[in-house]
Amino acid sequence: MDDNRATLPKSERLSWKRHVDTLFAHGSSFVAYPLRIIYFPIKNDHREANVSILIHVPKKKLKHAVDRNFVKRRIRENYRLRKHALDNVFTDGGQSLLLAFLYLDGKPSTFATLGRAMEKALKTLCERLK
Repeated sequence: MDDNRATLPKSERLSWKRHVDTLFAHGSSFVAYPLRIIYFPIKNDHREANVSILIHVPKKKLKHAVDRNFVKRRIRENYRLRKHALDNVFTDGGQSLLLAFLYLDGKPSTFATLGRAMEKALKTLCERLK
């Protein structure tokens, strides 16, 4: 399988409750508006993916489910297209990264706005992890 493909398989989604709890309890965060990024590097526990993501759009910010799903889809697509920026940080296989994207704005953002925020977020994340 080609590692350079821009895909987002289920193995790269963060779903294990223990990892989610660890991420929110011990993770570091920063803001690339309209996203808050929470990250926590962990020792690789023989998982397929080096980076696992979680996307959260709160009901308090966007009342309609269709808007929340629309924003989640845009965030997921922007991450999928730009995730190769993290490849050079996690190539050794000794560490994994738990990563959460929390949406902060009160209205749906455009794809371009989220793209700029994602680029800034991944650039900042790479700098902090080196």
